[in-house]
Amino acid sequence: MGKKKKKDIIRLERESVIPIVKRKIISALTNRIEGRNEKDEFVKLCQRAEYMIRAWYLLHFEEMMQLYALFEPIHGDRKIEQHNLTPEDVDICERHFLNCLFQVMERSNFKITTDGEIDVALAAQYRLNLPIVVDESKKVISLNQLDKKLFTKYFSKHPKDNLPHFADKYIIFRRGFGIDQMTAYFIKHKINTIIMRLWMLILTITGLKWLLFRKKKKRRRPQQPIDGDGLSRQEDPTTIGVNIDDMVDEDDDEDDLFVERIRIEKMPLSFSNLFGKVTIQEPTFDRIIVVYRRESSSDKKETERNMYVKHFKGIPMADMEIVLPEKKNPGLTPMDWVKFLVSALIGLATVVGSLSVKKVDIRVIFAILTSVGGYCVKTYFTFQSNLVSYQSLITQSVYDKQLDSGRGTLLHLCDEVIQQEVKEVIISFFILIEQGEATRQELDGRCEDLLKAEFGENCNFDVDDALQKLEKLKIDDNGKYRCVGLREANDIIGTTTEEVVLKATGGVAASTTDATTTTNLLDY
Repeated sequence: MGKKKKKDIIRLERESVIPIVKRKIISALTNRIEGRNEKDEFVKLCQRAEYMIRAWYLLHFEEMMQLYALFEPIHGDRKIEQHNLTPEDVDICERHFLNCLFQVMERSNFKITTDGEIDVALAAQYRLNLPIVVDESKKVISLNQLDKKLFTKYFSKHPKDNLPHFADKYIIFRRGFGIDQMTAYFIKHKINTIIMRLWMLILTITGLKWLLFRKKKKRRRPQQPIDGDGLSRQEDPTTIGVNIDDMVDEDDDEDDLFVERIRIEKMPLSFSNLFGKVTIQEPTFDRIIVVYRRESSSDKKETERNMYVKHFKGIPMADMEIVLPEKKNPGLTPMDWVKFLVSALIGLATVVGSLSVKKVDIRVIFAILTSVGGYCVKTYFTFQSNLVSYQSLITQSVYDKQLDSGRGTLLHLCDEVIQQEVKEVIISFFILIEQGEATRQELDGRCEDLLKAEFGENCNFDVDDALQKLEKLKIDDNGKYRCVGLREANDIIGTTTEEVVLKATGGVAASTTDATTTTNLLDY
């Protein structure tokens, strides 16, 4: 039996985001409360908590949207001119908008991707088979060039830890994880994998492998996470968003999420699966938001202040390059050039050897040249096929994977913040009324246990944020983590403006009975 290949496993962290729909949470928790009046009071409290939290954030969100109006790609420059803002004024507004944006990102549980996470994500290939990079050409300033002043100035005054190497040009925020799978025959990929394995075997035997790949490993080595025993990612599960020291000092948490990368390149190919369907698998970033600015064209005296905010969903980690702004058109890979060169040398050596024979067979020489030429043509057309696949994938990402951009993305983020805050308050308050007073650690554990038992979701509940909101709502008792009754909590909040409007217009939420019915109907 041959040596068993090691699995390519990625360890993912539990995130603070609560993925369950708010209506489903309210419905499930309401059904656990006994008594019709208590259920109505709980539904009313959930509504009032959302109204209050929405009101708290309204001014902050409104300010952020007004600031973004100065930097949106369509009419931003015109609005700057209409307000007669000086460059210094625009700088202040720019810095203030970025402050608001980063706060909203943090509140909605988005995190800035680090170099280590990027390296882990791009350490494999999934659908993309070509190296994709951002166009950083400095020969001619064009619309395809990214501005480096925006984030350089901002981070110089607001430093952050673990910024990626590309933080001067663009920022990538990520949140949540998922799994993408494809099932097909992949005949072409299997054949290419077999050829590549034979090719690597030849390079290993001849000693060329060490010469060709030495620099590549040396360049990537400092960015690979190393654990306390000096083991690289090949000897330890890869990590996204988890401190490598935690993996060394602590035992594996039963709630940790381990996802295996299933790739054809790592599969043991045999006659049983060579011509049959196989399933490949890759973890995904559930949400990705990219923020950047383009460089001004050379015919403009002043710097363009437009900012681009792109929102994507379900991006495979190995194909994360598709979200990069202003990508270069890919070219032949170094391995393709090596194939061309080695094939030419082999063909030339074979032809010279044939010519040294006393009796030269022209047909043999023709066959050799045809084979070498055919292999070169095959390599070129393989590249062209990969290029077509790349363009198709980019087009698909624009139409299918991109959720929104600009103002639409910011509005979505604002709503995400409110929904997360409301769900944290509802869950923590319910635990306190159902299970009684608790310390911070106990409340944190109980909320996480509830999410796992009731909804089957493992997440890192943000108990500090929840307790902060409960204190603001004044429904705790003297700072201790015990709650007042439902009716008293509703009386403390009082009738909200939204309830007055709904009552005046005969809205559904004017009646708590109707509200409970609506909650049950919208349980999805």
